[in-house]
Amino acid sequence: MASTSLPPPLREGPHSRGPDRPARLRRWWRRHVVAHRRLLVALCLGLAALGTLRTVAPAPPPTDEVLVAARDLPAGTELTHSDLTLVTYARGTAPDGAQTDPLGATLASPLRRGEAVTDVRLLTPDLMDGHPGRVAVPVRVVDPAAADLLRVGDTVDLLSADPATGDVTVVARAARVVALPPEPDGVSGQGSSGRVVVVALTHDEVEPVTVATVRQFLTVVWSR
Repeated sequence: MASTSLPPPLREGPHSRGPDRPARLRRWWRRHVVAHRRLLVALCLGLAALGTLRTVAPAPPPTDEVLVAARDLPAGTELTHSDLTLVTYARGTAPDGAQTDPLGATLASPLRRGEAVTDVRLLTPDLMDGHPGRVAVPVRVVDPAAADLLRVGDTVDLLSADPATGDVTVVARAARVVALPPEPDGVSGQGSSGRVVVVALTHDEVEPVTVATVRQFLTVVWSR
């Protein structure tokens, strides 16, 4: 007697065809939707809450990007892309005088990592901008440790000390520091001791300061 194979059972699903399709649709709905109604409700509520928060959340405050030093930079550095990085400041909190395009400019004083590049940190085409009636004079301060404490914009008195007699004379008052050039490599010897500082002097102070720089020892005193 030949065996006959039974047809495979009909696959039950929401789209399967047959006379009992409405019943299968109801069973599929109960099994896949109604049984997970709590999860679906929670998901819908979460999406609605997220949409509400996005609608009522305040817009982020405006910001400004400022160029700062990417690492510690000495005075005399000619700024390149690798020396700088951008930092975001809240609108209105960026340092005054922040430069937007300082590439190629030369630092007049050292710049710490993260410090903004401002106009007072750069050598301008004319060192004496903002110093009418004065001239720029390089002087060598005998104590390099004292010179390292100086910053561009400091106001100092210049004192001349005679090593033979010990006499001390004030040769310039209220001199403004306008530049702190870096020392060239390999500088040594008594004649090159100390540190060069560029100061803004009156015309009457140029001669005594120049003589003191050559013949005596100069030091600085912060006047204010």
